Amino acid sequence: MKKASIITNVILGAAVIVLFILHFTSKPSASNIVEMPAGDTSLSGGIVYIQIDSLINQYDMFNDLRSEFESKAQTIQSDLNKRGRTLENDVKDFQTKVQKGLITRSQAEAQQQQLAMRDQELQGYIRQKQEEMSEEEQVLYRRVFDALQSYINIMNQEKKYSLILSTNGSSNTVLQGDKALDITSTVVAAMNDEYIKQKSK
Repeated sequence: MKKASIITNVILGAAVIVLFILHFTSKPSASNIVEMPAGDTSLSGGIVYIQIDSLINQYDMFNDLRSEFESKAQTIQSDLNKRGRTLENDVKDFQTKVQKGLITRSQAEAQQQQLAMRDQELQGYIRQKQEEMSEEEQVLYRRVFDALQSYINIMNQEKKYSLILSTNGSSNTVLQGDKALDITSTVVAAMNDEYIKQKSK
């Protein structure tokens, strides 16, 4: 069993957790944020659009959930680092004993098997945590989009828009649009008000 292989696998596992953190802490580019005039000037019965990137990053519920996610991700990363260092130190100790002839061949084989098993267990643990974080990320976004859909359903009973489009930085449905049709600010303000009410209950 190679020490470099163990260290590389541990570092790669920790790197995936770091990517989750970076994914949630990245800020939308300035080109994705459109300044809105005060109030909702869009016409009832018309076509409007919502900038999803802006809405998500300004939505208090998402920011609260993201903070919880980041905290958990950092805890997991610390745990992975600690487990990786412990295994790395044990591998170094084992190699030193072998090089100095401080253990018999049968003892060396037994310890090598134990270290290999611990390495496999650590890799399994890393995969498990990656899957957990991926699932939590999906749930986080589903919760936000469920809240958005619920709000849009209620809002549109009054506004009766013919079409509500979404746009974001990576896959623009709206290539160009009149700012008066952008209801992002109105929607996120109303959703934040509703979220604050729910939190205070």
